[in-house]
Amino acid sequence: MLEKLNISKSGYYDYLKRKPCNQKIRRAKLVIRIKEIHRESKEIYGAPKITRILQREGHKVSERFVGKLMKENNIKAHYIKPYTKTTKDCDFSSRLHNILYHSTHIVRRFFYFAYFICSTD
Repeated sequence: MLEKLNISKSGYYDYLKRKPCNQKIRRAKLVIRIKEIHRESKEIYGAPKITRILQREGHKVSERFVGKLMKENNIKAHYIKPYTKTTKDCDFSSRLHNILYHSTHIVRRFFYFAYFICSTD
């Protein structure tokens, strides 16, 4: 297998013995802390708020970096929609007034009055 990949045996075994780099260790610690913050916020906080919390704790992170870590680990903020009343009051129709009928009734009276004045001449 190593021959097909053009990798030496010593290089492969050296790779297995290597310690993880500082960047991977830092990322792993940040992912754990991001998951804690996300869980504490009842999965409401997204990358901007989590970034601010991490920055207050002394971590040097950007919103973009936190967003990438969240996406890689499938951590998503859940938006809670505000409550909207969808049912209508059963007494709703009795409170409505027919404004259109009222205005047309006045207009008809005016035309009858105008016709009466004009026709007497």
